Amino acid sequence: MTKACGRFAGLRRCSGTAHRLACVAIARTVGRKIPGRARARTAGRLAVLLLLLCLLLAAASLPRAEAQTAPPPAFDAALAGDVIGTALTVLQPRTLEPHSAAELTVWGLNGLTAIDPSLTVESSATLIRLTTPQAVLFSAVPPASDDAAGWATLASDMATQAWAGSASIRGAGQQALIQSFFDELFNHLDPYSRYVGPAPAETERTTRSGGTASAGLTLARQGRSLVVSAVNANGPAWSAGIAVGMRLLSIDDQPVRDLTPDDAANLLLGDPGTRVTLVLSAPGGRGQTRYALDRAAVPPETVFAFSNGDIVVIRVTGFSADTAQEMSQFLEQAMEPGPHQPRLHGLIVDLRGNRGGLLQQAVTSVALVLDHGVAVTAKGRDPQANHVWAVQGGDLTDGVPIVVLVDGRTASAAEIMAAALADHRRAVVVGSATLGKGLVQTIAQLPDGGELFVTWSRVLAPLGWPLQGLGVIPQVCTSLGQAKLDAQLQDLSAGIFDEREAVVESRAARSPLPVARILELRGNCPAAIGSDADLDAARTLLETPGAYEAALVPVPAERRITE
Repeated sequence: MTKACGRFAGLRRCSGTAHRLACVAIARTVGRKIPGRARARTAGRLAVLLLLLCLLLAAASLPRAEAQTAPPPAFDAALAGDVIGTALTVLQPRTLEPHSAAELTVWGLNGLTAIDPSLTVESSATLIRLTTPQAVLFSAVPPASDDAAGWATLASDMATQAWAGSASIRGAGQQALIQSFFDELFNHLDPYSRYVGPAPAETERTTRSGGTASAGLTLARQGRSLVVSAVNANGPAWSAGIAVGMRLLSIDDQPVRDLTPDDAANLLLGDPGTRVTLVLSAPGGRGQTRYALDRAAVPPETVFAFSNGDIVVIRVTGFSADTAQEMSQFLEQAMEPGPHQPRLHGLIVDLRGNRGGLLQQAVTSVALVLDHGVAVTAKGRDPQANHVWAVQGGDLTDGVPIVVLVDGRTASAAEIMAAALADHRRAVVVGSATLGKGLVQTIAQLPDGGELFVTWSRVLAPLGWPLQGLGVIPQVCTSLGQAKLDAQLQDLSAGIFDEREAVVESRAARSPLPVARILELRGNCPAAIGSDADLDAARTLLETPGAYEAALVPVPAERRITE
């Protein structure tokens, strides 16, 4: 029966004591006498069971060498060294505060511990080691503290030994190791500097260069049809006369009835300048029109306006490539009164929830309502990081009073616009303390295709105070409750500026500001999400000239802006 077991297994005879006993036991069962025709059926079933068991036992008895997986990929030490060396060369002269190559590298090497907690990086002036509880994996005399090339080689050598000695490191892979190096390094710097790996960096580069174009319209499902729910005024669909409510029938002769809005939107995407043909019908299904559009990189619409009598509200949701142009068009329309449109008496610029965008667009938007002056400055250690953005050209509104609305979500380029108009006494800022993002990044590409975003300068308002951390403290605060707001507006009508001290102190602040001082200044008008109280306060100021004048930023003579 043992020979039968070997024949059924098809690979080898059953081996080992346990295997032989199992085979013998089943063989004895097969060999028992079973009366009648049931004997053949039972013997057949048991033979199949015998075959399966022998196969399992044979597989379990394979030598360990046959079950081993392929060896892990080798660690590319040369690439790792190039990436780290390039990064150190970029970082050393550009970070906001000076840091040596030694300091930056040791911070980054702790990323090994983040992947494998059993690894420890030990560093001193005379020795740097990588250890486990059982052994020393790497040991070297450190190079000079500012020797970027030497520290890059050391980091690469240590990573190579970690790769060889740690299954966790190998399992994570080389890209994860590099990512962890930079994550640990940037944990010691500002919150905006970062490393972006090759794949997401390529996506970001495509986005920045406008590599994907579209028709500039938004689709939605309406019953069994796809309809146009929005048309971007900056895109080709707007110029062609496509309107909201039209029903989309086909894209490049492909029917879209069974597509989702997202699937149809993907068909509209392509390279800039390529042609896409749409067939649409008017609302209600009357007639069909064929539109041949040239795809374009369409900036999002960011400016929206409405009027309330002689006061115009312009809401700016972000600063994209066309924001200033959109804003200028609305301002020109507002300054041309028609038969049913009174002359502009006041302007409200709503920056609540605006997270920023292109700095140059914010500066150009400032130039639309400010005759001349410094809009913002940037200062860093690298001479190339130092810039002064000044405006000159003319105020499209001829000095119309302006109120700027902000809240705790207003950030970056939006804060720059609010600060510039406030410091030049061109506007009264109403709302709550803004986010406080006032840092500028430069981008460097690395040998692996990844990118470094390095903060290299601080943004300063025209009066010299830092936006980073502090944010813009409004002249009229709406986040302290309605009773407090009513009291402020009433006092302003009488020429009394309740928030004068808080505003003057915030404008007198200088970098670097201790965290405790930042919290103290921001506590005068805590950050909050905007509400209808902001708009009500803005209208009250514009309708009460004395209150508006009283709320403008007071500028002591010794701190007047020199232009």
